[in-house]
Amino acid sequence: MPTAPAPSPWHAHALQRTATAPAEPLPVPARMEWTTRPGLGPGAEILGTDLGHRRILELGCGPGHNAAHLATRRGARVTGVDLVGIQIRRARTHYGRLSGLTFAAGHALHYLQATNEHFDAIYSVFGAVGLVPPNLLLPAVADRLKPGRTLAFTVPHPQRGGRRPAIDDRPRRDHVTLPDRTRLPMVRWEFDAQRWEQHLARAGLWLTSAQDFHDPRHGPWPTTLLITARKL
Repeated sequence: MPTAPAPSPWHAHALQRTATAPAEPLPVPARMEWTTRPGLGPGAEILGTDLGHRRILELGCGPGHNAAHLATRRGARVTGVDLVGIQIRRARTHYGRLSGLTFAAGHALHYLQATNEHFDAIYSVFGAVGLVPPNLLLPAVADRLKPGRTLAFTVPHPQRGGRRPAIDDRPRRDHVTLPDRTRLPMVRWEFDAQRWEQHLARAGLWLTSAQDFHDPRHGPWPTTLLITARKL
């Protein structure tokens, strides 16, 4: 008898999170977060100084905190996409009452390939960027981004915990730590800023900044890499 496929680590994480803290309506966050430590780094301004009525797409929205901030505090029209249906249900429970905000379950790449809409900004906070092959995802992002507009994303820093950045374009083994501290295997593309710049350029995107951030709770190494780029 064939073995059933292992559950997605992201589904398992969301399932445990919901079990330990059932979803309920939440107040809108006061700021947008890009890093592992609240209050560290920039906020929504990295996507543009005037986001009123702008169309913004989040790839890997999770429970919807950043999308809710952008829609309510910045007046943007935001779509949050997440692979895990449980996360979308959580996001709708948290913030479904808000206007200017839509949540959709689906694979980030498939959503980009299926939609006819063009966006004023696309972003990912430890979301699809780095988890989907960049040679496929970044061109799809460029196709859906308006000329001159911004892509911004954060990924776990390739030097976190004393690691070394990848020396080629292959993904590396990593793990997801669940709320109960179980570790489930996964793969991730872990590039330094220079290699991200190369992949962005191939997709028609121009690197505008690369910032390292440290969370002292996780040792002396940088923990987050924040990349911004513009469509040429």
